[in-house]
Amino acid sequence: MSDQLKFIVEKLNKEPFKKNFNLITFDSLESMQLLQLLNDVLGEIDPKHVVDIREELPEQTAKRMLNILGILKYKPPGGTSDLSTFRQGLVIGSKPVVHPVLHWLLQRMPELKKRAYLARFLIKADVPAEFLQDDTVAETNRQYEELIEAFKNLHKECEQLKSSGFSTAEIRRDITAMEEEKDQLIKRVERLKKRVETVQNHQRMLETARQLRVEKEREESLAQQKQEQKNQLFHAEQRLQRVQLQLKDMRHAALDSKPESLMKRLEEETKFNSYLVSEKFPRELETKKQLLYLLQKVAAEPAMGQSDLNELETKINEVNAQINQLIEKRMMKYEPIDSKFSMYRQQASIISRKKAAKAEELQAAKEEMSTLERQMLQKSTQARELNGTEVLKGDEFKRYVNKLRSKNTLYKKKRLEIAEITAEYGILQRTEELLTQRHEDIQQQLQAIEDKKGISGYSYTQEELERVSAVKSEVDEAKGRTLDNMSEMVKKLNAMVADKKSSLAPIIKDLRQLRQKCQELTQECQEKKTQYDSCAAGLESNRAALEQEVKVLHEECVQEESRFHYTNCMKRMLEVFLQRAKDEMKTYISTDPQEKRKAIREQYSRMITEQENLGKKLREKQKAVRESHGPNMKQVKMWRDFELLMECKKECFLKQQNQISIGQVIQEGGEDRLVL
Repeated sequence: MSDQLKFIVEKLNKEPFKKNFNLITFDSLESMQLLQLLNDVLGEIDPKHVVDIREELPEQTAKRMLNILGILKYKPPGGTSDLSTFRQGLVIGSKPVVHPVLHWLLQRMPELKKRAYLARFLIKADVPAEFLQDDTVAETNRQYEELIEAFKNLHKECEQLKSSGFSTAEIRRDITAMEEEKDQLIKRVERLKKRVETVQNHQRMLETARQLRVEKEREESLAQQKQEQKNQLFHAEQRLQRVQLQLKDMRHAALDSKPESLMKRLEEETKFNSYLVSEKFPRELETKKQLLYLLQKVAAEPAMGQSDLNELETKINEVNAQINQLIEKRMMKYEPIDSKFSMYRQQASIISRKKAAKAEELQAAKEEMSTLERQMLQKSTQARELNGTEVLKGDEFKRYVNKLRSKNTLYKKKRLEIAEITAEYGILQRTEELLTQRHEDIQQQLQAIEDKKGISGYSYTQEELERVSAVKSEVDEAKGRTLDNMSEMVKKLNAMVADKKSSLAPIIKDLRQLRQKCQELTQECQEKKTQYDSCAAGLESNRAALEQEVKVLHEECVQEESRFHYTNCMKRMLEVFLQRAKDEMKTYISTDPQEKRKAIREQYSRMITEQENLGKKLREKQKAVRESHGPNMKQVKMWRDFELLMECKKECFLKQQNQISIGQVIQEGGEDRLVL
């Protein structure tokens, strides 16, 4: 998280934002400031979003930001499960939500600018299907889509021209650098020629060096041809091994086969293929055709509303109920319980299902077997390419084992020889040590003789002269090789400069043509863009007017539907009240006392009488309570005084008991002292 904040602060402090933040100030930003900062970054990507979020509602800000993030294909870290949390965090400006968005946007600014630019021209306007039934709207929409496709093609061509890599400035810089190198090399060659002219037979030496270079180039070309032929031979041997392996497998498969088994296998394959052709494939084809017909029929019908869908669901339920009734009638009429045909039909259907399932399993097994065979062939080819040998089988493996045994025996013999050579090496090493020691003794004796004769250092001086002469000869050879290499390098550089000029000439010519074509395409792109803008503006105005009209009609439709539902509800309530009134009138007029008792009037009368009786009883009870209230309160007061009196007596008794126990303890303590 700290790396993420550092990256965000670093990017915001640079062009074009120049916010001058640090980690503390950036982390202390409030939610509104953080949202404004996010809006500024989105405005840098798409200039349409350069607005002050204080002048619009939070819902509009969130909707606009979610729209541009969807166009830029931003995916929240939590995926689709936390999409609602992401929206809420974006509305309130939550840091855990806004910081990852800023990090993602600042990482991909050039790419997102390009995507936002293309989105203005490539996102199609959402035209409802019912509007497309109008010929004028449909034709305009078709032209609009054609302009979008033309813009796509022109943009692709423009990007290809930009990324073709042909830059005249770079080519000119390369030519200038190569010419400078050429001048430097010419000067070096002239200096070397002046030095070489003083050497005897320098022309013959140069000719010899030239011939040597030609022979070396020829040797390199021959070595390259030899390597190519080796590679071709290796690939040919690999192909031969694969073909031989296939031939061996086919012969091995043909050894165990008999005419009867081959005929039986062919008959089984013929039956299976005939079943697929005559039963399975036609049935699947018929099912696909029916599904296609139904889908075409559904696609050809006009758009349906909720009322039409409800009506269709009602019809479907009715038809299903009728089908179930007909099936029950048919079963009761034609298929009694003891019928044997039902059992045979069930068995036939089970067998047909099993047959179809087995056919599918067989087809899947064949496909799997062919896949495994292809994989096996690929693995064997890879093994041969890696190891250079094929996988051995049967007798070949036995021969390989025998060959390994003979090699093992040879290995043991060679190991014994190596042991003998090692022992001999030890002896020779000891001999060398003895000879070295003897040589040192002889050198000491020689030095003593030289000191005795007065010529000390003669042998050392002779060895140094021989070493210096050898070094001088090596230096002379190195100088000759250096001159040859430099002359060869000069020729190669001259050839490279000529090749570059010859190769760059057609490229520069093509570049001029491409530049002219680019100018033409740019002009055409501007014209198309102007046409597109005018067409888009017209469509936008028409769409706004149609949207306003649709909105008004939709509001009217909603109002009418609500009024319709309210009227229906009131109608149903009035019908219920009317039915209740009719039932009440019927029971009130009836002569049956039981029916009269069910009348609402009678029920309310009984309830009123019961409540009056209950009120009368409660009033009498209230009167009795009022009359006995004074004596009862007096009795309660007397009882409380009695409780206080008993509590006081209890406390006095407890104090008296404590005093008695303390006196006994003191008396016992005094007696103990007297005893002591």
